[in-house]
Amino acid sequence: MKKRATGSKEALKKRLDSLYRKYHRRDLVHPDPLVFLYNYEDLKDREVVALIASSLAYGRVAQIMKSVAAVLDEMGRSPFLFIMNSSSGQLRRTFKGFRHRFTTGAELLHMLWAARTAIERYGSLQECFCAGLGETDETVLSALSGFVSCLSMGNGECRKGFLPSPDDGSACKRWHLFLRWMVREDDIDPGGWDRVDRSKLIIPLDTHMHRIAIGLSLTERKQPDQRTALEITRAFSEIHPEDPVRYDFVLTRFGIRSDMDMRELEG
Repeated sequence: MKKRATGSKEALKKRLDSLYRKYHRRDLVHPDPLVFLYNYEDLKDREVVALIASSLAYGRVAQIMKSVAAVLDEMGRSPFLFIMNSSSGQLRRTFKGFRHRFTTGAELLHMLWAARTAIERYGSLQECFCAGLGETDETVLSALSGFVSCLSMGNGECRKGFLPSPDDGSACKRWHLFLRWMVREDDIDPGGWDRVDRSKLIIPLDTHMHRIAIGLSLTERKQPDQRTALEITRAFSEIHPEDPVRYDFVLTRFGIRSDMDMRELEG
């Protein structure tokens, strides 16, 4: 991708900052599975909830909200204690009838059991993730690869589509959404993972964000894959190197909320 001229970059920053000031508001979060994280002050609970909510964040928004709520309702006041105190058999019985589009209760069980195993080994999901994060790493990709490997270990019933790995070239939209929620901390993202630098985050790329990025001249690539996600992230880094996913929430509102006018993105 060609580097944009300074004037073009400054004009884009001005437009994005204007949208940020207007729409980076807590009252615009719903409907978004991010809202579930706001109910959990304990970081151990929040990272489990973020794992569940992000893993199911595909398909129609209404169904996503319904599915995440159904899982959390079964887990009680502390999702962390629920998975740490439940046997594999109890988890299997609890989620036996669960299904969210392609995701089965068996896949959910395996992810939660792997998360429990990772917590027992490292102390928390953050520590598990950071075990693969080097100080000189420019992005979270290496750490994410190791994290996915831990959560996939022994999970023969899990499809790669449910727990995609960056090693396969996937954009890993739901993983990068999870990381945005857990690493950034402001009025929208609750954060808590203070050992991961937000400058290393990658834009959560789906077909909608891909279209927006093309419209903003952030990429010319046709496939919404990992290479495209990295190219778009680098473009945002030219504007905000310390926080390249700063505008993700605002830009995705245009695809989630029917009361927002896409023409505002055209400048």
